[in-house]
Formats: sequence, structure tokens, C-alpha cells
Amino acid sequence: MADPGTPSRDTPSHAAAEARLHVVAGAFADRPGVVLPASGGRHFGTATLRVHGRIAAFTPGDHLVVKLPAARVAALVASGEGLPFPDGRPPMREWVAVVSDDPGVWSDVLDEALMYVGG
Repeated sequence: MADPGTPSRDTPSHAAAEARLHVVAGAFADRPGVVLPASGGRHFGTATLRVHGRIAAFTPGDHLVVKLPAARVAALVASGEGLPFPDGRPPMREWVAVVSDDPGVWSDVLDEALMYVGG
């Protein structure tokens, strides 16, 4: 039986989220140190966006999950724009699942995550 805190990767919604990550991440291809999901390895069974070898974003289920400063994560969760990650377990303070599936929103939070993780 699957762990209830582990998102399913065998669903159309996960496939759509991963495809969206590939498309939106392409806008960041020219940033130094960025490795696009199509070019890099997989982590947690899904594509990842990395900068300088560190994961900035991935799609473990049907949401984009990004690494941001803890205060920004708390603000996104408080506003309802984000969900604690992972679901069903103690949340990781610098990781948040983005509620929206709008590519513009994803682009904005990916930009933030790349700046934060890439320093």
C-alpha cells in the first residue's frame, strides 16, 4: 500500500504538472548553473529544476513544489496560495506546494526559487 503522504506519480494530473514544469522552466535555460528538468536527473521519481546542483523545484504529484525562504513559505501557506510540503507529515519549512497551475504563477515562483537556491 502506498504511503498516504507520498503523492501519486501515475496520474494524468502528475503528468500534466511535470509537462508544465518542462515548459515553464525553459524560460530559465540561459541562467548560469540552471539544469532544466529535461536535461537533469530525476529525484523523488519526477523531473527536477536545479541550479548549481541543488534542487529548486520539482513536481512530486499534481503541484509544483519549490524551495523558498521559510518566511516566504509561511506567507504562501497563510494566504492559501501554497500548501505545506509534504502532505501528511511534518512540513519542511523551506518547501511549499504551489496551489495554482497557472504557468505565469509557476514562472514567478520558479524565478524566486532559482534566486534563493542559486544564491
